[in-house]
Amino acid sequence: MLKPNNHTTTWRSIASAAVFAIATLALTTGDMRAQDAAAPAPAPAAAAPAPAPAPAPAAEAAPAAPDAAALEKRIADIEQYFNNVAPSADGKLNGLAGPGHNGFLMICAALVLFMTLPGLALFYGGLVRSKNVLSVLAQCLGCAGLVTILWYFVGYSFVFGEHPAEGAPWWAPYLGSTKYFFLEGVGGAPNGSYTGWPSQAVFSMYQLMFAIITPALIVGAIAERMKFSAIMLFIALWMFIVYFPLAHMVWGFDGLMNGVWNGGAKIPAIDFAGGTVVHMSSGWSALVLCILLGKRSGFGKEKMAPHSMVLCMVGTGMLWVGWYGFNAGSALAADGIAAGAFMTTTLAAATASAVWALVEKLHKGKPSILGFCSGAVAGLVVITPAAGFVTAKSAMIIGVLAGIVPYLGVMVLKPLLKYDDALDTFGVHGIGGTLGAIVTGIFATKDMNANLVSEAYAKVNGLDKLVTEGGLLGAQLKACAITIVLSIVATLVITLIVKVLVGLRPSAEEESVGLDLSDHGEAGYEH
Repeated sequence: MLKPNNHTTTWRSIASAAVFAIATLALTTGDMRAQDAAAPAPAPAAAAPAPAPAPAPAAEAAPAAPDAAALEKRIADIEQYFNNVAPSADGKLNGLAGPGHNGFLMICAALVLFMTLPGLALFYGGLVRSKNVLSVLAQCLGCAGLVTILWYFVGYSFVFGEHPAEGAPWWAPYLGSTKYFFLEGVGGAPNGSYTGWPSQAVFSMYQLMFAIITPALIVGAIAERMKFSAIMLFIALWMFIVYFPLAHMVWGFDGLMNGVWNGGAKIPAIDFAGGTVVHMSSGWSALVLCILLGKRSGFGKEKMAPHSMVLCMVGTGMLWVGWYGFNAGSALAADGIAAGAFMTTTLAAATASAVWALVEKLHKGKPSILGFCSGAVAGLVVITPAAGFVTAKSAMIIGVLAGIVPYLGVMVLKPLLKYDDALDTFGVHGIGGTLGAIVTGIFATKDMNANLVSEAYAKVNGLDKLVTEGGLLGAQLKACAITIVLSIVATLVITLIVKVLVGLRPSAEEESVGLDLSDHGEAGYEH
């Protein structure tokens, strides 16, 4: 048996003394109480004259009973909050941002920015040669700065500025109004045209993040061979001619193709999070631009393998995580629709990643990290327009299609037509975005999103019948056609303008040295 040390003995002695002292105190106190009880009570003192009674206080007014109607309205507003429906116009919550939904959208906005910086920057940066890695990072940063400035001055208003119900101009379905220039009037209160509870300030910043990443996607197709100044000028013009009008047509309050939220939509198509607005527009524009720009020097003769698949993999993971803000956040509230989009996004991305790698194994003998990454991104792209409208089973089917169709675009179509889409922007985003818009017309169901049959909008513009009786695919094809024509024609015109004004390509010597040094005067690696 172990002998207790001196510290243990000391503490035991102290504890014993304390117990003994407490017991002695208790016994002494009990004896004193017993003596007090046995002693005779002293004689009572002479009674003092009774004081005059104090006057009774005036009766306080009873609190007013709560107004039953007002109480019922407040409870109804709380229920509206949980259902992501705007509060009553004359209620006390009207004009206030709902904390939970507002916080959710702020986080989602940060996640979407995280997709570009650093997600897309690292994804693209790893896929180029080491002498061009900084040029890609600079182009992504340049997009963030340039688009934010345009968004502040006119962009947000051109996309989401409402026109008056009476006397709207003929171009109202194609472009927003001027009411929010310089973000005038955009503050902490919700804008009931778009959100029930998140503030318009947060909504405007959330939508800004979509505007930032869309032109940044185009960078992948023309990587390593277009001057920085030319890219920035191209993006500035492209935002005005393609993105602002298209985003208004699809998501604007009175947009031409906003089937979910515009009762007067002439083409009641649906796009939950940007299949047409983001992926199709950037993908088809990227195809045209890379063809007009021409191939990289040495293309088909020199090895142009990615310089760091590690960076590519890290960027892919960041894109995937950020995409939850992209898709789930497009519900504009932390509600059941957001939960559904979160689920379908996960299923489609993971399935497509596995399927792409399997097809690559069957086709080329080995599944590559690039294949896993490309498949994941393709799955995220294809599910984007459908995320809040489809079931889990449909998401799995979409994931399988996303792992096969874009793969064929990258591995079969590109070599066949011999265009130099450097980082497969068209193969993944152009083809994938188009596929997503089409399958949305096949798999969308009111069981996942009741807004598809809402009384206020869907039943007015006919979307409800297209969803329940068939015909939605036709509306989706029309939306695809408009997006493709706008993107192709606008890119042709913009490219010619940029070529005349500043030129498109660096010199052969500058391209050989690399755009890091020729455009930015620094190198990504010093070894």
